Amino acid sequence: MLQVISALRAAFRFRDYKPQQVTFRRIRAWIKQFDKRDQKSAAQLLGKILYFSEHETLKSLVSRNDALMRKLKNAGIPTKNMIYVQVHDAGSSSPLMLNILRDTAGLERLGCNFVDSRDSLKLNELTNRLEEGAIIYVDDFVGTGNQFCGSRDFAMQSVVGNFAEFLLVPCICEEALYQLGAKGIEAVAGYVHSKAERPLHEYSTLFDAETKMRLRDLCQGIDRRAPLGYKDLATMVVLYRNAPNTIPAIFRGSLNQTPFAGVFPRTTDLPKRNI
Repeated sequence: MLQVISALRAAFRFRDYKPQQVTFRRIRAWIKQFDKRDQKSAAQLLGKILYFSEHETLKSLVSRNDALMRKLKNAGIPTKNMIYVQVHDAGSSSPLMLNILRDTAGLERLGCNFVDSRDSLKLNELTNRLEEGAIIYVDDFVGTGNQFCGSRDFAMQSVVGNFAEFLLVPCICEEALYQLGAKGIEAVAGYVHSKAERPLHEYSTLFDAETKMRLRDLCQGIDRRAPLGYKDLATMVVLYRNAPNTIPAIFRGSLNQTPFAGVFPRTTDLPKRNI
């Protein structure tokens, strides 16, 4: 009965997940893939997911942006000297997030500027003309920060003048904060995802050692290359548009969803006929 209630709650919480609809039936089928001794632990693990619905993602972006704009205006930086940058990483939602923020917050009407991180010519011409201001990168989730910093470093080769840098994002992992800080980039995040709140991370104590090891072994059986996600981050964040590649394999499932079907498959995990 407890697992049925958990499945009902989960189906409601994750109802707007885009790659594949999360339903009560799918969650029950996901749980039944486990041995009986593991089903309760799997349900408990699912309950630890930090889910960002479309509404919550947009609300976080807009509220954090409002706070950042107030800070910049108080520092004497007008909106015409604010440059919003979309970052093109593999599988990034940055272009969509920036478009949604631009339209919802009316940034064009306020005179803000917009540029792609790969558009070196426009970035050079724009920063040369403005001479100073703020560069604001926009995305929905940052894990290690490796991909973001790679794109940012490329873009900064074209920047001239004096510009403070900010990363506007609904959720960021604590690992990325160190990288950003070393480069002088301030993270303006709605939520910082710590290692301690990730049940399968080596530094977490949310589950007892035996349960944790058993679940980690199950992930290993699903994906030997990255059982706990990219760089073993073992993150528990899922966004409505897609699950990050940093979540444990137990949630994503096998490639093409066979032999193990996940509850949060990424678009690239699904059979082509279902995409």
